[in-house]
Formats: sequence, structure tokens, C-alpha cells
Amino acid sequence: MKIGELARRSGLSASRIRFYERIGLLKTVTRQSNGYRRYPPEALTVLSMITAGQQAGFSLDELRTLLPSNISQWDHASLVATLENKISELAELERKIVASKAQLETVLNDIAAKPYDMDCAENAQRVMSRVGLVLSSSNPEQDSGK
Repeated sequence: MKIGELARRSGLSASRIRFYERIGLLKTVTRQSNGYRRYPPEALTVLSMITAGQQAGFSLDELRTLLPSNISQWDHASLVATLENKISELAELERKIVASKAQLETVLNDIAAKPYDMDCAENAQRVMSRVGLVLSSSNPEQDSGK
């Protein structure tokens, strides 16, 4: 199939497909005598794998090493190990995101619970001292104890 049909069927732009070809991710292309690219049906499968891999967090460099020139030559053990490693990386990232979200929610709740008679600068000092970040006072007289 020509690049226009591959683009339509894959949902990717022709320029994206050419980019994947240029960086070595899409290797099944042949050139016709008129210079037009010709893609076998397997190219659609490879593009689907590239898209799914990127959505799962794989970089293009990781995908380049993961995808063989010929799908029938895929190293099963290597594929399984790579996928297990990516799952571990994503689980760690998820753990960090949950912890960051919880910390931000705590700070937000502390900020929102500002006492009525406290100005924003004092509230910021109160909140930051709770999370371990003591802000220096902008009033030099307070710093000198006066």
C-alpha cells in the first residue's frame, strides 16, 4: 500500500510514518521505480506497536531496540524482560505520583485553612514550616528580634 493509505488506516500522518522510517523503526518499506514508497500489510502492525509502545511509556530509542526487522524473529525472552522492566518503571512512577499528589493535597488543605485574622505572608510561613520549609521573614526588624 502507498503511504496515503497507510496513513489513513493507521491514523498517523504521512510525515510521522516517514519519520519512523527515517529513524529506523519502520523497516519494511520498499521504493517503486517512480520513487514512491510501498508498504506491506505488516507495516500497519508495526505502526500499531510503535503507537502502543509510546503510549505505554517507551521511548523511540527503546522501541528501536525492541522491534526486530522481522516480527517473526522476535526474541521472546528479551521482549518479556523488557516489558516486565517497563511495568516496574511505571509502577515506581505511579508510586511517586501518588506521593506527590498526597503532599500537594496536604499543602493545599493547609493553605485553604488560613485563619481569618492571618495575612497571606504569615499563612505561607505557617504552611511552609509544617512541610519543613521555613521562609525567611521579609521584615528586617523581626529578624533582629526588635
